[in-house]
Amino acid sequence: MLRRSFLLGVSALALAAGAQAREYRGGIPWTSGKAQPPDAFDADKRFLTADERRFVTAAVDRLIPADDTPSASEIGAVDYIDAQLAGAYGRGDIYYLHPPFQQGLATQGYQAEAPALLYRQAIADIEAFLAAENHDRFADLDAASQDDLLTRMSEGEIELEHVHAKTFFDTLWQNTLEGFFGDPVYGGNRDMAGWRMIGFPGARYDYRPWLDHGGKPVVLDPVSVARRTNP
Repeated sequence: MLRRSFLLGVSALALAAGAQAREYRGGIPWTSGKAQPPDAFDADKRFLTADERRFVTAAVDRLIPADDTPSASEIGAVDYIDAQLAGAYGRGDIYYLHPPFQQGLATQGYQAEAPALLYRQAIADIEAFLAAENHDRFADLDAASQDDLLTRMSEGEIELEHVHAKTFFDTLWQNTLEGFFGDPVYGGNRDMAGWRMIGFPGARYDYRPWLDHGGKPVVLDPVSVARRTNP
């Protein structure tokens, strides 16, 4: 399967399921320029250590590597993940994190600890797993070895000491998609490269003029929720 075709399919998931969405309010009826704008992305809002960022950078660039378009890290996916882990999403504000606990079902969604703690413990466990097998740190492995490890994690073939490997992989994959295809206001999808790749015209208010266009492509420059065309 071509990379572009695959990412076109999964991008809808990322666009619909941001890690921590904001609510935007305005007057009724809607008036141009009167909606409450989002907060600017804070590049200093960080959770990951330098070594953890090296791990995440290497991992997301194997999940969405560069070809004729940029890799995940090149358009800000790591910055997006780092900022999310430093905020409400990373703290697990929307999750039930205090006992008593009952065994959850797969159909009930995320069942692990606060995502920031999941990342920190999983990365430490993976590096320990590699060290025990006399391998380099993840970021120093060759691409084929990185792919092999990520594939085994995705299929539940690796046992980590403290966390569930597949849960971490699934979370990392979802967050990578969000950072690649989410609105640039959250720090990823730099220059809207993810949107331009799939032809998504962004967060425009009104698409009615293009509803009956005979299936022809809608060629529009993408725009973010901050009303910027090139954040």
